[in-house]
Amino acid sequence: MIHTISSPETLGQALRAERKHRRVSQKVVGHSVGIAQHTISKIEKGSPGTELNTLFRLLAALDLELNLQPRQKPATESTGDSW
Repeated sequence: MIHTISSPETLGQALRAERKHRRVSQKVVGHSVGIAQHTISKIEKGSPGTELNTLFRLLAALDLELNLQPRQKPATESTGDSW
């Protein structure tokens, strides 16, 4: 699945969806890379302030990678950030 990530919340939702798709619990995913279950929960709820190292360990546990690309321009451009 491909997800568009534009905020900590959408990142958390995407990670939760991928974890659920794989039918694995927060505890199991966290244990596989040394992240506490409560930390996985915070990330999935979109809590800001997650360390990049923790995020990359979670991505590895879910066998995911991060790709960056230019934003798609909406029909009417706004002047501010979307988050």
